Amino acid sequence: MTEKGRRRPQLPVKRTHEVYDPAVANTEMVDKLRRNGLKRKARSRGLELRHSSYGYALIDAERKRVDDRNDLTLDEVAARLDG
Repeated sequence: MTEKGRRRPQLPVKRTHEVYDPAVANTEMVDKLRRNGLKRKARSRGLELRHSSYGYALIDAERKRVDDRNDLTLDEVAARLDG
């Protein structure tokens, strides 16, 4: 404890077994940017892009899934939004 009874914030634990891999980081960033772009495109068409453990789903204004699917890949989402 420090003066006046306040605690010092804990420093983050450094994990020595984790290795930074720039190729993996770049791939993850490309996926994130693509997903965010598709979310914006869906929003501009009055839809919402949602993710679950099964995959992605497009939700319309009535809160129903487009084509009644919740297992779309990002490629399928892009095709549906472009078509």
